[in-house]
Amino acid sequence: MCMPNRRDVLTMAVAGVGMGLTGPLRAAGAPPLASRRPAPAARGCMSPAVEAVIRDARAAIADPELYWLFQNCYPNTLDTTVSLGSLDGGPDAFVITGDIPCLWLRDSSAQVWPYLPLARRDAALRHLYQGLIRRQTRCILIDPYANAFSRDTDAATPLSWAKEDMTEMKPGVAERKWEVDSLCHVIRLSHGYWRATGDTVPFDAAWRQAMAQVVRTFREQQRLDGPGPYRFQRASETPSDTLPLDGYGAPTAKVGLIHSMFRPSDDACVLPFLIPANLFAVVSLRQLADMTQAIHGDADLATDCGALADTVVAALARHGRMADGEGQEVWAYEVDGFGNALFLDDANVPSLLSLPYLGCCDARDPLYRRTRQRVLSGRNPYFFRGRAAEGVGGPHVGLGMIWPMSLIVRALTSDDDAEIRQCLVWLKGTHAGTGFMHEAFGQDDPGHFTRPWFAWANSLFGELILDLMARKPALLRQPLT
Repeated sequence: MCMPNRRDVLTMAVAGVGMGLTGPLRAAGAPPLASRRPAPAARGCMSPAVEAVIRDARAAIADPELYWLFQNCYPNTLDTTVSLGSLDGGPDAFVITGDIPCLWLRDSSAQVWPYLPLARRDAALRHLYQGLIRRQTRCILIDPYANAFSRDTDAATPLSWAKEDMTEMKPGVAERKWEVDSLCHVIRLSHGYWRATGDTVPFDAAWRQAMAQVVRTFREQQRLDGPGPYRFQRASETPSDTLPLDGYGAPTAKVGLIHSMFRPSDDACVLPFLIPANLFAVVSLRQLADMTQAIHGDADLATDCGALADTVVAALARHGRMADGEGQEVWAYEVDGFGNALFLDDANVPSLLSLPYLGCCDARDPLYRRTRQRVLSGRNPYFFRGRAAEGVGGPHVGLGMIWPMSLIVRALTSDDDAEIRQCLVWLKGTHAGTGFMHEAFGQDDPGHFTRPWFAWANSLFGELILDLMARKPALLRQPLT
């Protein structure tokens, strides 16, 4: 089948033209509040624990439409994006993003994150996590600089927009945009699974090799001894799809921060030190040190992780902040080490808004609070207010487009009942009758949206509802108006 290019994929709305989607769109003509899930026989992974949570949530959520959204969204990754199998004699799980049939390291990790608390008592979920961790391990060993991978590890990219990329494309790589957070998300999932279950089966010799490669890659991208091996260029009408200066990106002072050539949106960084990604890397390196010491007794790798984290922390303190114009400091979004800084926020995680969610800081931290206030204001060029909602977007799909992900993260990082409730009202009012979260919707018209099948946003919405059931149950006991 002829593949649409990435921009076509991102702008296809509820009709799903050319995508061959199953599940989410097949029930488009169903009566209101009828389940939009595929039939049980068509689901990719069946989890008894997840089904029990969905049933139990009915009594906790008073608003029928909010429960309907949860019922559709929370299991969407398991229902529609997971393919289970075996790989090299062990479990394998390939998790696509939804309407793009490849595995993104970031997305796949985030898509399955909300099921972790159930894994200890659910064999199906443990099989899924073991398989996905093993698959991600293999992906990193193929190329730690790639962000997306094909199901067939011997095949060329199936993505039409990546076929002519000027970079070192290897078999099995679908796209090779270097993003610090891709590797951070993999560590976060491994650490989260280990802490949730105590299971060490996936963390074998290959995983240890991959994690050592992660640390080497982070050090290479400090670029203290030269530009490093990674470069990327693409012939594109979209400037954010390629890198300047022969594919190495804008110049930097070598200050100890890790270069990230692309943001978690897959858009090119303007200044190569992406601050949310560096803060995330600190957390991830310390998690990796914890794991490798406890599981393998590898003091050398644990020490290396800790030393690199300390270096990045010191560099963040010197270079990661900027004046807010009112006599105080906020986190910058991107810097170059020469004193130049860019303030904005992008809805994709890691973002400045998401820092407490990722464990980078406390939500009450004064520096974060000042940064958050600026993110959720007109001083962020990608904060949009309209008749449908107000929230953060990004350059990826254009101005005036709010990402449900930003509304979810705003609620997850808030303790204010009114703010959380308002986010729920916006989320409930902007799914455009589909019963699912989207990538983005128009600030004045939720019927104008991108990506009808975007599993990460669906999983994140499910995570929010579970978080509120535990943290703010009274909010869910009242219908939303």
